[in-house]
Amino acid sequence: MKTVVDRFIEYIKIETTSYPEIEGNPCPSSAMQMDFAHFMADEMKAIGIEEVEVDEFGFVFGTIPATVEGDVPVVALLAHMDTISDISGKDIKPSIVHYEGGDVVLNEELGIVMEEKMFPFMKNYVGQDLIVTDGTTLLGADDKAGIVEIFALAEKLLADKSIPHGKIRVCLTPDEEIGTGILNCNVEKLGAQFGYTIDGGAVGGLEYENFNAASAKVIVNGSNIHPGSSKNKMKNSLHIAMEFHGMLPPYEQPANTEGYEGFSHLNLMSGGVEKTTMDYIIRDHDAAKFEIKKARFEKIAAYLNEKYGEGTIDLRLADSYRNMREVVEPYMFLIDYAKESFSDNGVTPVVSAIRGGTDGARLSYMGLPCPNLSTGGHNAHGKYEFVPVQSLEKMVDVLVTLVQKFVK
Repeated sequence: MKTVVDRFIEYIKIETTSYPEIEGNPCPSSAMQMDFAHFMADEMKAIGIEEVEVDEFGFVFGTIPATVEGDVPVVALLAHMDTISDISGKDIKPSIVHYEGGDVVLNEELGIVMEEKMFPFMKNYVGQDLIVTDGTTLLGADDKAGIVEIFALAEKLLADKSIPHGKIRVCLTPDEEIGTGILNCNVEKLGAQFGYTIDGGAVGGLEYENFNAASAKVIVNGSNIHPGSSKNKMKNSLHIAMEFHGMLPPYEQPANTEGYEGFSHLNLMSGGVEKTTMDYIIRDHDAAKFEIKKARFEKIAAYLNEKYGEGTIDLRLADSYRNMREVVEPYMFLIDYAKESFSDNGVTPVVSAIRGGTDGARLSYMGLPCPNLSTGGHNAHGKYEFVPVQSLEKMVDVLVTLVQKFVK
């Protein structure tokens, strides 16, 4: 039997990058994810998980049969297979460091150090074993930590039929990092009444609120002409783009926000005199404030079109996902069960709002109330990503406790 650490190290070495804006918007967005999905299906079968299936979109489904009869709800446990494209997820070279405090040298040759002053919460893990990167890639704990924790849960439940639990559906999802994969999830096939995504941070994390989210593409159309004869003729789209951005409040940039504060984030900008494109993401937990942020984009676009001529600004706003809180709140026992499961295992539950989104947010609006639980990982989406071995193991214990809560 593979340990949770063995599985984790094995799985993170397999690249599963997802890519936004692929022509035709295929799901999954990369062939490597589909390859991994079939590998995951084989792993699930080897564990003993039943009804294993990979669908045409790369979703992997499986069943852990119930050990009790009666009216026990079917619960889904979900984790995503992909990693972000912003930093390499290829050729990951993990190592395990027994942490005694202070800084951690990730790559002596390149001088890459994970500094305690930058990440003071590292002090919480003195005496534990940290799985870290070599400083040149991400680690992949987001979300292969969630996958291996679900698999370890399955092994425990299948090995010990005396543990009381209802039917559990396992679902591994593609393209979570680009926010599109879950739209292709067959919730009817999943066949669960409630779910949890295992896709969070430090052990104890519990989230049932997330941002309302939208994207904004701002296309600025200018008019180029030789600069030697451009007076009163050139319309420099770069300048107008900077003017547009300058009208957005700097205090609403991500670097200046935290907690429940929303933001408008310029994520990508490219162009020249003739044409400039800016890609934004807009986020806020509060629905009314979210609408105000979107309206601000429309107001700026209208103003600049009036100033420079209609068609100068082509604004394309699109909603992405909504705050799951209003869907989950009628089922607060899901939150209570999770809190109790952490506490029963000596972990203080920490309820917070996600400054982002999860598959669970969209699933909640697709008919599956689905809060999010921690995995134990830290510093996701970067070269300083790490996960303590003890956190992986602790989350397995928490999940074993959690699935029993649904048996009355």
